Amino acid sequence: MRLILVRHGETAYNRDGLGLGRADPPLTDLGLRQTASAVEQLAAEPPDRILTSPLGRAAAIGRGLAERTGAPLDVREELTEMDVGETEGLPFAEMRERFPGFLDRWRAPDPADVAMPGGESLAQVAARLEPLVAELHAFPDDASVVAVSHNFVLRLLVCRLLGLDIAAFRAFSLDLASVSTLSLRGGQASLRTLNDRCHLAGDSAPSA
Repeated sequence: MRLILVRHGETAYNRDGLGLGRADPPLTDLGLRQTASAVEQLAAEPPDRILTSPLGRAAAIGRGLAERTGAPLDVREELTEMDVGETEGLPFAEMRERFPGFLDRWRAPDPADVAMPGGESLAQVAARLEPLVAELHAFPDDASVVAVSHNFVLRLLVCRLLGLDIAAFRAFSLDLASVSTLSLRGGQASLRTLNDRCHLAGDSAPSA
């Protein structure tokens, strides 16, 4: 099975380096262009099914691709971004001032069980992805599925599919509107492409 993972386009929170989880700010002009470019790229090989986070910044790609290709679209709550709790909308400097103890624990070698202040931990996000992982492995070998989601969720999904520890999420980045591809067969996964941004041309942006 071919699994295509797509991160949403830019919002003002991403542009300004603010904490972003369950909030749903609109896409910026750049984010709208990134969304259109991602849809154009993905439509070249229409998927059999599209899964998307319910948050608008991700669903814009999922819905655009469904309209373009006619592929069925499933809105999946488990693809919602990590709940970042009280850090939502905060710049890093203010986050560091308000939650110094949390940041010290977050920077530890294994932050899996460190919960965001008032929010989720990486381990909790990984746990809610488990049923989806099983579902993905159950697709026919010739199927093609697109999943549109968010930074933490997608990196944890990659780690889970590849059998990596949660702490390995720090070993790679997934930039805004990037596309990554995995092959799933016989309960195993292999990484084919990671953080592909070629479709964005000049419409790239930092990955915050």
